[in-house]
Amino acid sequence: MKVTVEAKGENELVISRTFSAPKELLFKAYTECKYLKRWLYGPEGWSLAVCEMDLNVGGSYRWVWKKDDIEMGAGGKYREIERPDRIVCTEQFDDPWYEGEAISTVVLVESGGVTTLTNTMQYVSKEARDGVLQSPMEEGLSLGYDRLEKLLAETNQAAGSGE
Repeated sequence: MKVTVEAKGENELVISRTFSAPKELLFKAYTECKYLKRWLYGPEGWSLAVCEMDLNVGGSYRWVWKKDDIEMGAGGKYREIERPDRIVCTEQFDDPWYEGEAISTVVLVESGGVTTLTNTMQYVSKEARDGVLQSPMEEGLSLGYDRLEKLLAETNQAAGSGE
């Protein structure tokens, strides 16, 4: 399955991918550090070295990716959480590579054991959105989502076997 990234309106990106897993499992993999550290780290050689999350409305998260001597940190605040259907949070990088703070709205929709994840990213301007589009973000997302698909299959299989 392939990730799709589409510019919408003046300042939005709509990122979508389908996963062969129930939405409850996908929600856990998207919101629990023990799972995030296994898939959310970009290209080979990187790791998610810091994963802190207070998954409550008004709570915050902080992630720091590392590769050798390089660090990239980001964080934000949770605005809405509807388990296991929807998460709305802000996103801002420590060393911003686009202007302002983005708002991420993740929606999970399941049909027949297959879940579509749609993340609508709203940026402060068209220029910020277009800068993100020109970055290697889509490649990094594809790598991460492929690892997520593998993690979901392993976790689903372990749950099915009673492990």
